[in-house]
Amino acid sequence: MQKTILITGGAGYIGSHTAVELMNAGHHVVIVDNLCNSSAKVLDRIEALAGKNFSFVQADVRDSAALDQIFQAHPIEGVIHFAGLKAVGESVAQPVRYFDNNLGSTLTLLQAMDRANVRRIVFSSSATVYGDPAQVPITESSPLQVTNPYGRTKLMCEDILRDLQASDPRWHVAILRYFNPVGAHISGTMGEHPNGIPNNLMPFITQVAVGKREFLSIFGNDYPTPDGTGVRDYIHVVDLALGHLAALRYLQDKQASITVNLGTGRGVSVKELADTFAQVTGVPVPYQYVARRPGDVAACYADTRLAQEALGWKAELGVDRMCADAWRWQSQNPNGY
Repeated sequence: MQKTILITGGAGYIGSHTAVELMNAGHHVVIVDNLCNSSAKVLDRIEALAGKNFSFVQADVRDSAALDQIFQAHPIEGVIHFAGLKAVGESVAQPVRYFDNNLGSTLTLLQAMDRANVRRIVFSSSATVYGDPAQVPITESSPLQVTNPYGRTKLMCEDILRDLQASDPRWHVAILRYFNPVGAHISGTMGEHPNGIPNNLMPFITQVAVGKREFLSIFGNDYPTPDGTGVRDYIHVVDLALGHLAALRYLQDKQASITVNLGTGRGVSVKELADTFAQVTGVPVPYQYVARRPGDVAACYADTRLAQEALGWKAELGVDRMCADAWRWQSQNPNGY
């Protein structure tokens, strides 16, 4: 059934892929993004890939007047809230900016939604809310213990949403805790475009492969993992995008709220990802082991049973495909958008 969905931060890495999948599924899309961390060029790529138009508003989600105008102009039935700052290191250096942006945008959005009588939201959270997990795989009931201001903003937004939903049963909220999104659209025209130093491993690997960096620094090879390097749950960004469609369907069909992990359920080490990339692409990825980074955890991967049972969703694309798609994007767009 066609719906009009507002995507905040829809020009970003995950938001842009989700916009394409929503339009492929027949929905109308409205994107609001201030483009502080993304490129306007992605908007043309979204349109080309989906083969249809969407509405774009360049505005900050903390601008309540701009949000009111959007809700007045479009018959929005649900919101996917991606907008936010997301670099862990930067959040440690600039905590107030992170709280202002990530909490401010969420609170302003929820108030605008309430004024517009739109009370269905999918929130982009993160596995960072689990901190350094005592046990893996991580279930949705694993202890929440954040270790940096970015993670704290995500957990505080989750708490706000839980309190809101408890106070007013008209609200239906899906909190999605992502693990490590990688890869790109299979066309090679849309992918991750890090401004400055990447926050994720895959852009580092692709930048080494394309010759922009001499070698990959692997932080620590003395972790209690099979090869000594850190283990993470890497998920293809298109699988992640489809998880948002499944969450929207859940909110509509069940008229209930849910908090759910989105990952593959498989841990992959940093060394394994670099080696797989070299194998899949035929391009060598030289690496050097350096000291551990403070705050990095040894192993982190999801228990994905709830996503399968409640949302009817599971990640389908493997590590080979993540590497191939990331390399296609990087080689076709060596300087990003």
